[in-house]
Amino acid sequence: MSTTRTRAFAGAAAALSLSLVLSACGGGDGADSEAKTTKGDVQLEFWSWTEGIQKQVAVWNKEHPETQVKYVNAAGDTVYQKLRAAITSGNAPCLSKMDGMNLANFAADGLLTDITKVAAPYKSRYTVPAWNAVSPGGATYGIPTGSSPLFTAYRADLFQKYGIKAPTTWDDLIAAGKAVQKKDKNVKIYNMAGEDPSTLVDLSWQAGAQWYKIAGDHWEIGFTSPDALKAGDVVQQLVDNNLASNASYADPGVFRTWDLGRTIAMTTSTWQLPIYDTNFPKSKGKWQLADAPVFDTAEPQTSSNFDVTAVLKGCKYPDRAAQFAAWLSSSKKSLTALTDPASKSGLFPAVRDVSPYVDKIIPTEMFNGKSDSAQIITTAASRVGEQWQYGPDYAAMYSEMQKQWGKVMKKELSVQEMLTHLQDWVLADLKNKGVKAVAAS
Repeated sequence: MSTTRTRAFAGAAAALSLSLVLSACGGGDGADSEAKTTKGDVQLEFWSWTEGIQKQVAVWNKEHPETQVKYVNAAGDTVYQKLRAAITSGNAPCLSKMDGMNLANFAADGLLTDITKVAAPYKSRYTVPAWNAVSPGGATYGIPTGSSPLFTAYRADLFQKYGIKAPTTWDDLIAAGKAVQKKDKNVKIYNMAGEDPSTLVDLSWQAGAQWYKIAGDHWEIGFTSPDALKAGDVVQQLVDNNLASNASYADPGVFRTWDLGRTIAMTTSTWQLPIYDTNFPKSKGKWQLADAPVFDTAEPQTSSNFDVTAVLKGCKYPDRAAQFAAWLSSSKKSLTALTDPASKSGLFPAVRDVSPYVDKIIPTEMFNGKSDSAQIITTAASRVGEQWQYGPDYAAMYSEMQKQWGKVMKKELSVQEMLTHLQDWVLADLKNKGVKAVAAS
């Protein structure tokens, strides 16, 4: 089960500046242009909806009396709309949790503060893909918080029953799925929900595709590149050969397809592991972890989703904001607490060295211990492709893709037709927004 991404640039300057690349409508707050160092005591407001964060804010406040952080639990499906309204009215917090795609959209709409200079001292703490997530188009608008690198979980007992092995490549997974179908047509190798196209996102990232790529003063759009079509072909084979179940991730009963052995493998990530431990009562202890399937064994890549802490437009103290956000997501004290399952945060670090935080997140009774689960997770974190970028209309594109995805799952539309549609749709959408974009060659 892939990480669901259903939720869904900057500065007026010279002709070749990033403002032309990211947004023709004006950019974000330019407070970072002088990389000011704030003096005296300040208070920052911080919106988040991650469990366990509030306790860490309290730890920070105790140790940093000069920079007090006011925590606001902003949980809710309309949080991004509320943030936009708060920024527009001039009542926005200084900091807010976001995902990578929404940070790109907020930046494109001029709703964030460029913190490139004040954030620079923290860049080396994080992986390249994580920093890419807070730096769409090159300018930095936040600090990475957490990552969700993908790996595989599979029913070891049923793989043995059907005479198949954990797939090394996506071709292996297709072949394994076909082998299982010959023995039992009611058992599927994978699941793809009709409302969730994240499988295609993950495959495209892993294949080395770049749906959005910054190139000088414009964006290159590559939904129909060879790498993107290669990823799409895997999805097409899963659909054409009836190799995937279609359990909805919005259905509370979705876990039964895996727990009862109707679906026997999934791509998954760290935040989901404790969920399985609770919701797989019949199959607990029968699961095993493996590296995610890859396209090229010589250059293996996987994908990830990223949570970030964005610095919003109007923040008067961007240097203090960056300092707090970096402490929250990279200090040993904060990460030790947030990666503890007892915190219920589900956070997995976006830092370069994740090894100190891996062992405790693995449910000991869930997996049968025949594979080195910790090493698999550490490897996944190191394999996230560095080429992926979120474009200025990524969240809107994702919504459009969701509309087409259901048709693909019903065999009413091919994956290639969907990708061709998205290519044309994004180019037209960016043109309407005044953003310079061309089709990738």
